[in-house]
Amino acid sequence: MKTFLKLSVLFAAFAISTQAGLAQAKRPITFDDLISMKRVADAQVSPDGKWVAYVVNVIDKQANRGKRSIWVVPTSGGEAKQLITSNRNDDTPRWSTDGKWIAFLSSRDGASQIFVAAADGSNQRKVTDVPLGVADFTWSPDGKLFAFSTEVYPECADLKCTADKTAAADASKVKAVIADRLLYRHWDSFKLGKRSHVFVVSSSGGEPKDVTPGDFDTPPFSLGDPLAYDFSPDGKELCFARNTDKQEALSTNNDLFIVSVNGGEAKRITGANTGYDSTPRYSPDGKWIAYRSQDRYGYESDRFKLMLYNRQSGASKELTVGFDRNVGEMVWASDSQGLLLVAEDEGRELIGSISINEGGVESLIAKTASNGISLSADGKTLAFTRSSLTMPAEIFAANADGTNVRQLTKTNAALLAQLDLNAAEDFWFDGAKASLPNPKTHKLGKVKVTTDFGKNQVSKIHGFIVKPPQFDKTKKYPMVLLIHGGPQGAWLDNWGYRWNAQMWAARGYVTVLINPHGSTGYGQAFTEQISGEWGGAVYEDLMKGVDHLVKQGYVDANRIGAAGGSYGGYMVNWMMGHTDRFKAFVSHAGIFNSVSMYATEELWFQEWEFKGTPWEKPALYNKWSPHLHAAKFKTPTLVVHGELDYRVPIGEGIQLFSTLQRKGVPSRLLYFPDEGHWILKPQNSELWYKTVLDWFDQWLKPVGATASR
Repeated sequence: MKTFLKLSVLFAAFAISTQAGLAQAKRPITFDDLISMKRVADAQVSPDGKWVAYVVNVIDKQANRGKRSIWVVPTSGGEAKQLITSNRNDDTPRWSTDGKWIAFLSSRDGASQIFVAAADGSNQRKVTDVPLGVADFTWSPDGKLFAFSTEVYPECADLKCTADKTAAADASKVKAVIADRLLYRHWDSFKLGKRSHVFVVSSSGGEPKDVTPGDFDTPPFSLGDPLAYDFSPDGKELCFARNTDKQEALSTNNDLFIVSVNGGEAKRITGANTGYDSTPRYSPDGKWIAYRSQDRYGYESDRFKLMLYNRQSGASKELTVGFDRNVGEMVWASDSQGLLLVAEDEGRELIGSISINEGGVESLIAKTASNGISLSADGKTLAFTRSSLTMPAEIFAANADGTNVRQLTKTNAALLAQLDLNAAEDFWFDGAKASLPNPKTHKLGKVKVTTDFGKNQVSKIHGFIVKPPQFDKTKKYPMVLLIHGGPQGAWLDNWGYRWNAQMWAARGYVTVLINPHGSTGYGQAFTEQISGEWGGAVYEDLMKGVDHLVKQGYVDANRIGAAGGSYGGYMVNWMMGHTDRFKAFVSHAGIFNSVSMYATEELWFQEWEFKGTPWEKPALYNKWSPHLHAAKFKTPTLVVHGELDYRVPIGEGIQLFSTLQRKGVPSRLLYFPDEGHWILKPQNSELWYKTVLDWFDQWLKPVGATASR
């Protein structure tokens, strides 16, 4: 017996030491780890609720591109399997209503086209062959039709004309652009006279019909918004979003229209609203069209409400009265008596439900980064993606009431098991006093999501801390503050491939992400504290956040840096002229001169944020322009910009770098001739991370140091 006990003790000690050894074997994440992670997206539950189809994107760094394929996984649990793949990209899986077929987009023959396969992936056939490819699509409820969007020349009577004009333009040695109006370029490309139109085509193939002709974009350009058109349940009608204002560069006035699938004159149904209307979704019983809406013309960050249009009476009403969050996406319940929705909420997201009769949002799944929802035809099974700062996106399922949440895929589990990743830690602190009057908010339906605050009242500010691997609170670490863009945006506890906080933590930095005044997910009044006040409360919030971290005792106050992109880059530029506490900066695509920023494409943004044009409001533009404080610049700064950035044009970065060099401030320019606002190509991304992290190492770590510990 004694021998047995001794052996048991020895075995237990061995097991403990082995587990400790495995824990110690974990290592910091590298760029090669980050780029090799498989990117999971687009969860689509089958009509019977038994399967989820989804997309996996595998990045090939050497080829400098990704390759997407379609997978399926059972909702009851079990092994995932690849369903559809080719030598190029296959994505956007969509089930037929009867569940017998899956439609998808594939670039296997060149430009992306609609294909259809049996539910088991067999019998793949091509449906469309449009010259400039299919951007997105949806399947009619009866399975007979597809609606899709593609670029065309609006003056062309058919797709052959578009193909001929495109071929002629490609062959021409002259690449000049002649523009007679604004928005001739957008985001990272020139429009070159083309428009996006919605077409309808038989699901068996044939000649597509343009049901949204004219010199307008249908749907309007958006970054990441849900599909902006939908079929009626009987398959006879389409509802779509379009902006018909003459000055597109000044307008967010998208309206909803309805049109027969056979074409003809479209009827505008939301013309009374001068703000943004989009994301139409017909109820299964055909009585309603739900949609997302903003009230104010020219304000892209107004609260997104959930609206309901009565198809019989033509009247609209808001369902989310008092719900002080932005509705990001929604899907109808099978009985047409309510909807499920997704909204940002204090650095994470909630999935909620709302009745068409009662109002008030009931939280079903909260305090996670869960989105991309789809619901089975019987209304019982919900599928979605979820991620965190320690887990790339995976496929999850739940009952429609939010119970029985379960993870279906573990695509990157083997790699994650090797990595030492600390979870994001929430922290709150007292920030700046609100400088602008705020509307009062109260208990909002079934979810209390906002604390009232008014002018001159101190706001509680929220942020995340990501600590280095093997963190020791008794030691002093360098710190990097990451500042988000927008400015009406937010850091979430989610996984990303640009600005991934774990990459800084892996190099030994306490990495801090703060959501100051102007951020989303904390109530509309909080969001509106940024417009017209770009360098005000936000700057004070960030400085107080840094103070809060230094007081924790593990941050070296003499080794703190800051980095940001877009508005985050602006704030870095603002800090250069207002504080010496940072020892290094990285300014990515940041606004340097508020007046020259008027060269941006979406002028509604500048005119809302600065209350008019530079010649109408010169005092406000000058008040918040970093370039006017250049005399105080002395902090070592890395400037990053892409030539194809039309949101914050390249001149902003060039002006900043020229100023720093002229003043003799240690500085470096990282210029990408083939990137826009975001650095997306794998090898460019690798250079971005290396250059940024090496810059901080140069200025925040002792000479010769390889880690902070």
